[in-house]
Amino acid sequence: MSASPYHTWRTYTVKVAGVAYEVATKPGTFAHGRLDPAALLLAEHVAVKEGDTVVLMHCGSGLPAVVAAARHAGRVILTDRNIVSVQAAERTLAANHVTMGTSVLGQGATALERGIEADTVVIRIPQERVALLQLLVDAFAVLKMGGRCYIAGATNEGIKTAAGTMETLFGNARVLSRDSSHRVVSAVKRTDAPADTALLENPYLQPDVYNQLNAILRGKEYTLYTRPGIFSWDHVDEATAILADAMQVPHGASVLDVGCGCGVLGIVAASLSGGGPLCMLDADVEAVRSATRSAESNSVTRFRALVSDVASAVLDERFDVVVTNPPFHVGKATDLDVPMQFIEDAFQVLTEGGQLFLVANRTLPYEQAIRHRFGNVANLHDGPRFKVLTATR
Repeated sequence: MSASPYHTWRTYTVKVAGVAYEVATKPGTFAHGRLDPAALLLAEHVAVKEGDTVVLMHCGSGLPAVVAAARHAGRVILTDRNIVSVQAAERTLAANHVTMGTSVLGQGATALERGIEADTVVIRIPQERVALLQLLVDAFAVLKMGGRCYIAGATNEGIKTAAGTMETLFGNARVLSRDSSHRVVSAVKRTDAPADTALLENPYLQPDVYNQLNAILRGKEYTLYTRPGIFSWDHVDEATAILADAMQVPHGASVLDVGCGCGVLGIVAASLSGGGPLCMLDADVEAVRSATRSAESNSVTRFRALVSDVASAVLDERFDVVVTNPPFHVGKATDLDVPMQFIEDAFQVLTEGGQLFLVANRTLPYEQAIRHRFGNVANLHDGPRFKVLTATR
């Protein structure tokens, strides 16, 4: 059986300083279907000496790492909290025959082996400011004295603010290149301690510090735990609350929460089922960690939380109910291939008679896709901003 379009990997060619490199992509990867200008800027401007150890954080598809390898870096290490990015980076390394590179799942330095010292750290900036601060502080920590950090991103992603944070941390920062929408900035580690230690007071720099949310859903109080960079990490978003109120879960039902975030929908569904088994999936390892902590805090005993590209980790299993608030952005770009795969995977894993409950912006065209796959679709909630759709297999 051939892979679905969503799971079909391909490569495209990028030229950097006249040399061609292959970059792996598929739906769900950052900048799918286009070249990421920030990654290209990093690839063009990162200076590498023979034998250097180069760490690429928030690596995306990994273009700067393969360019560093071609420039005779001794070792390249790529980290990302998103499993799809890690898989893309692995494929990019392989497509360019890079044998001294490794791709690791995790946020920043938490994914690195203890004691690693880097000559160069490269960061394709995330949009969330605290998540970026985590990466910059990690970069400072793992760099050797005299080592250099490079960051790049778009103006509407916060690169100017990121450059300011970098300068506050390192005591220096220099714009290497800019255009109307993107720039690449570098800084050198010249001191053992950050120039401004006040930045280190942010509690979320500690990997096991979570933001606590208290929410009342379906008349019951829940305590939830989140980390920076997870969708709606500082509050329970309106769409999730609407779906929690609308979904119907039979007693004893097995529940799958796809794209679980901090786990709120799955935890509420498990409560409605009277303690039926719960599985929560997310591509972001920080979301999976948060969902685990949330489930434990709400005394959910029969649960699993797994890193997964949509439902790929459990396609050989079956569930009575699937609940989801599927993402439709990758970075700032809209990518409807992702929620369409959520619908496809929901059908694949549901038992006969099992139900899908999905919440979405009311303008998103999911009804036709659900009807095409399930043969039916109904609207449980049609509000001014959000709708809740359901279908039965």
